[in-house]
Amino acid sequence: MTKPLPPNMHQGVKILHDPIRNKGTAFTEAERDALNLRGLLPPRVHSMAEQELRVLHNIREKATDLDRYLYLIALQDRNENLFYRVVMNHLEEMMPILYTPTVGQACMAFRHLYRKPRGFYVSLNDKGNVAKLLNNWPHKDARIIVVTDGERILGLGDLGADGMGIPIGKLALYTACAGIHPTHCLPVMLDVGTDNERLLNDPLYNGLERRRARGKLYDELVDEFITAASKVFPGVLIQLEDFGNTNAFRFLEKYRDRACVFDDDIQGTGAVAVAGLIASMRITGSRLSEQKLLFLGAGEAGIGIADVFVAALVEEGMSPDDARAKCWFVDSKGLVCKSRDKLAEHKLPYAHDYPGCTDLITAVHALKPTAILGLSGQPNTFTQEVIEAMASYNDRPIIFALSNPTSKAECTAEEAYGYSDGRAIFASGSPFDPVTIGNKTFVPGQGNNAYIFPGVGLGVIASGARRVPDEMFLAAAQSLASQVTDADLERGRVYPSLTRIREVSSLIARDVAQIAFDNKLTDMEEPEDLLAFIHEHMYQPVYPHYA
Repeated sequence: MTKPLPPNMHQGVKILHDPIRNKGTAFTEAERDALNLRGLLPPRVHSMAEQELRVLHNIREKATDLDRYLYLIALQDRNENLFYRVVMNHLEEMMPILYTPTVGQACMAFRHLYRKPRGFYVSLNDKGNVAKLLNNWPHKDARIIVVTDGERILGLGDLGADGMGIPIGKLALYTACAGIHPTHCLPVMLDVGTDNERLLNDPLYNGLERRRARGKLYDELVDEFITAASKVFPGVLIQLEDFGNTNAFRFLEKYRDRACVFDDDIQGTGAVAVAGLIASMRITGSRLSEQKLLFLGAGEAGIGIADVFVAALVEEGMSPDDARAKCWFVDSKGLVCKSRDKLAEHKLPYAHDYPGCTDLITAVHALKPTAILGLSGQPNTFTQEVIEAMASYNDRPIIFALSNPTSKAECTAEEAYGYSDGRAIFASGSPFDPVTIGNKTFVPGQGNNAYIFPGVGLGVIASGARRVPDEMFLAAAQSLASQVTDADLERGRVYPSLTRIREVSSLIARDVAQIAFDNKLTDMEEPEDLLAFIHEHMYQPVYPHYA
């Protein structure tokens, strides 16, 4: 006897076009009868494992990573459970395709690759009607939104509406890495125009054909969106992604106490880099308070790292002023110091009373930092001279080339290890292959935000937190660092293996949720076993049974 179908269940060919419910050739004989699928599928019933083998074969036969990306997105569009099974079972292989560096290529060509709508577009044309518009989203229980305006996509700049690939990719990682259900995820593009001439002159561009809006018009749309999203989806977590520097800092400051909002480029990057620094201390044998950091790039990512680093030192007992004195920045005009005019507001806390200099190598020799962190989006800026200087001042120089995608990295893993005679502690934003120096092989750590934001999001959602305070990101950094094993460090890796990412995310989520409960940021009662409670919230890619 078959079970009655849910009232909203589509039958026949429609269910095959619903990626949430479609099982493809895995529909059983009984389901094919109950759902009127006879004749619409080949006769053989396949297991999900067999379907996975077919997908893997097809992916590995593709000639380029961009072709693999397109194949995976097409699979996501027709069968989400199978898509997530493949991604979760082969995350080390799939993450560089779904996210950095391949997602950068996809965004650059997004208008030409457009196949099927995915995500949600809110444009200036929708101003005044955003709440009504959001009700068009088919899944009424959205719990996390990743929103961008496309102005600063990775290290690639203003990609306008083509930046939609980033929210889509980030939310795929929320599901794969932390088990947030696909129907709870909403990718949003705020289309306010673009200043990219190449896009404006391309007849295939899908976004607004106008220059990027600024000032009051822009601010009003963002404000309307934040307000409407919080109303239409009560309690929703909103992640700000790839906004320009000025807007990112001011929106975080404006909304952090009004809505459940965080900025991954500032806070997520800060947490993942500081986790790498904390883990590095087990290699250097020194303390975090003994470090001097020199950043190349004083935008969202660099300031975000410095802020989390300062919070970690303050927790250890250092004063905020003394902690900030450990952080130095070089931007496009040289060393950030008090003598410079017209410094951006977000740089002022890290502008020190010190003679200026115009280039990185001079700053390295003058300051003798223990760590250099690249967040400039400028490739090849950690030159042989810079790395050799770092190695001359430190037995184990810390060199984090964190700019994305790979083409924008300040140096390669091979350069960091080679120019330091294998002594560098290296991490990068995008993946690099292992490097052999002499008889030792190093496996570079990837300081990717995917180690942080999925767990933070899961902890916030599971606990019902109303806000996302900075303490959650310090807790996430400490949690991530504690999960780096001695075997990881022996191989030169200051982050856990990606194969453990769901375990890592669940433990971060537990620590984040604990802050929500301890600080009364939720109306929920704290569960007896918080980790078990977190696990109960984690989606597993298995097919439902319909008959």
